[in-house]
Amino acid sequence: MPKKVVVLIVDPQIDFCSPSGALYVPGADKDMERLALMIKRVKDKIDDIFCSLDSHRLIHVAHPIWWLDENGKHPNPFTIISKDDVCGKNPKFRAYNPAYQKWSEQYVTKLADNNRYPLCIWPPHCLISSQGWGVYPSVFDALCEWEQQFATVNYIPKGSNIKTEHYSIFQADVTDDEDPGTMLNTRIIKEIQDADLIAVAGEASSHCVANSVLDLANNFGDANIKKLVFLTDCSSPVPGFEKQAEDFMKSMIARGMQVSTSVDFLK
Repeated sequence: MPKKVVVLIVDPQIDFCSPSGALYVPGADKDMERLALMIKRVKDKIDDIFCSLDSHRLIHVAHPIWWLDENGKHPNPFTIISKDDVCGKNPKFRAYNPAYQKWSEQYVTKLADNNRYPLCIWPPHCLISSQGWGVYPSVFDALCEWEQQFATVNYIPKGSNIKTEHYSIFQADVTDDEDPGTMLNTRIIKEIQDADLIAVAGEASSHCVANSVLDLANNFGDANIKKLVFLTDCSSPVPGFEKQAEDFMKSMIARGMQVSTSVDFLK
């Protein structure tokens, strides 16, 4: 048995995991049921649990309300907005609020420069204090059961800054100099790094999970990547982004990340 076992859960929230959620990831409900069963099965072997919570406001750079198209209408969800769409000779999109036009131009430019995902407009989701913001019920019950051992889940909110997307637990896609919460969270990385084994689950494998694991690995040191165990049956991609999830898996396995099912983990 490893000396210290940590479970890292990325955004196990109702809006992602319930079929009625605002940004349901197909299969996520089943992912979370399997994750809950695993937590209950090995609860006495888990030393720590870190759980991120996507925490948005209605006004957000990745929500329709932020933008207007050439016809003065808000873009539909899942619209991709590139640097050229905002900064080109014939821009297709502009900020709804002129006060944020300069930032909007800088934002899509920095996304292009840092080689992360282009801006995707999402349905408003995980709005702070909404029902969809909460942890999926079966996972929440499992976490509470684990806490009965007089342990505390480390909940990590992310995404409340309206000016930047925050897929990764550990840093925003574009940092805001006025908000330390968008910058690399070295404290959490160091806490997780102390573990001997780190199980990773959550939604979605194409976005928040992929970016979280990548940031963790890039700040972990190569020798520590082998501690990561991706639970293949506890995470699913956003439809249309399956290739991103596959590329993430292939690249991280090549770097030493382990994979397991929830049934086989610590069996």
